[in-house]
Amino acid sequence: MFLSFFTSSFSVEKKNFLMLKNNKVNVRYGPSFDYPIKYIYKKAKLPLRVIDKKENFRRIIDHKKNNGWIHISQLRKSKSLITTSTKILFKKPTKYSKPIAKLDKGRLLFVKKCEKNWCNIETEKFSGWIDKTNIWGEIN
Repeated sequence: MFLSFFTSSFSVEKKNFLMLKNNKVNVRYGPSFDYPIKYIYKKAKLPLRVIDKKENFRRIIDHKKNNGWIHISQLRKSKSLITTSTKILFKKPTKYSKPIAKLDKGRLLFVKKCEKNWCNIETEKFSGWIDKTNIWGEIN
């Protein structure tokens, strides 16, 4: 009995990230279409952390601490990250590798794969490796 309780409470604590499906997504004050729109996201694939659930709505928070409710149809499994500080993109997963580009804070990155302390990412015209520090989003 105790193990069952521990497992369910542990899964609630797990950070769960999703990303926006579309370029225009309404964020509401509450978990229904009856609530007014709080603001509108205009960036597809933006990673968001789910902090609560109610029926078909998810309460989310973004990297700037904005929060609200979004219908689940506007979200999908996350494969994106945002830099929370300036980062260097490297050719290989080591800081001794050739630097490819400097990525500014707030840059949207798309994850190909992650291993140990590094993620292989794409962003606009660049592709390479970044270390896992100072990024917002879920890394598997």
